[in-house]
Amino acid sequence: MDEKLARYIRQITFPGMGEAGQRALLDAHVTIIGVGATGSALANHMARAGVGRLRLVDRDFVELNNLQRQLLYDEADVAEMLPKAIAAARKLRRINSDISIEEIVADVNPTNIIPLIADADVVLDGSDNFVARYLINDACVKLGKPWVYSGVVASYGMTMTIRPGVTPCLRCVMGEMPAPGTAPTCDVAGIIGPIVPLLGSIAATEALKLIVGRGELNAGMIHVDLWDNTFDKFDLGGLRPDCPTCGRHDFPFLNAEAGARMTALCGRDAVQVSVAGAKGVDLRALAERLTAARVGTVRANPYLARVLVDGYELTVFPDGRAIIKGTNNEAVAATLYARYVGM
Repeated sequence: MDEKLARYIRQITFPGMGEAGQRALLDAHVTIIGVGATGSALANHMARAGVGRLRLVDRDFVELNNLQRQLLYDEADVAEMLPKAIAAARKLRRINSDISIEEIVADVNPTNIIPLIADADVVLDGSDNFVARYLINDACVKLGKPWVYSGVVASYGMTMTIRPGVTPCLRCVMGEMPAPGTAPTCDVAGIIGPIVPLLGSIAATEALKLIVGRGELNAGMIHVDLWDNTFDKFDLGGLRPDCPTCGRHDFPFLNAEAGARMTALCGRDAVQVSVAGAKGVDLRALAERLTAARVGTVRANPYLARVLVDGYELTVFPDGRAIIKGTNNEAVAATLYARYVGM
């Protein structure tokens, strides 16, 4: 056995994997959308298993309250104001230097999702909202990419493996996207740490099975509640011919109009403001301008600029996005963005 495979000997010894399966992993490309709680667990498993190419896409930065459940990060990442994609890639390169890891600090939206997943063998959902998941579903069905949905909140989580044209898609199962305020979030229900790596492990194993082409894939929806000690699997039936996504191929989320978007962030008193098609921001120039204008406290690094002003915290990224902490009012967030960043 060559030296490159030796580190995976315990995995290769497993009958379901073998040397052929390991070589398939080394040749594979996985894109993970979101590397927060579930996404960081997924990324950890993919890197340690030897997936040859990992693309990590995340819009956010590491905060102290993430450390309770987001296992790739530590207090140094918080102190350095690191975006999650950057911090995750740093950690994973120390775990496995033989694989290729691409970190992308960006909000996944209709204008960029196709190139983010077009060359992936499997797409993994580490997002925290249904807008992103329905967009992933549209894009993966359009491109014929298998993907694994995962969601956790409180003490429970669920996961579903989607193979376009073979299994129901997310829209077949969930229908119209839940209305705002109707789905539980970690803001209201909280979350305990152990449910995250458990669901991440189930979803990661599905990705391994998809790549190596062996093992029994999850054909339904797995639901686990650690507090109630329940493990259930639900039959989802077949594809729906009237499904807007996989039945009619309308792709409404993928074809969304460009423009400013406001997104309330899970578990935080914060709103993300993004402008589709916007030009990038020169972070140094922005920081200098705000400092010269004596606008609050300004800090910047190569990844983001942050200003504390009037009780709000504005974190601006090179792609023009901003996360505005201290409000969940979208109108207030839009006003602050326009005032200090420009729209």
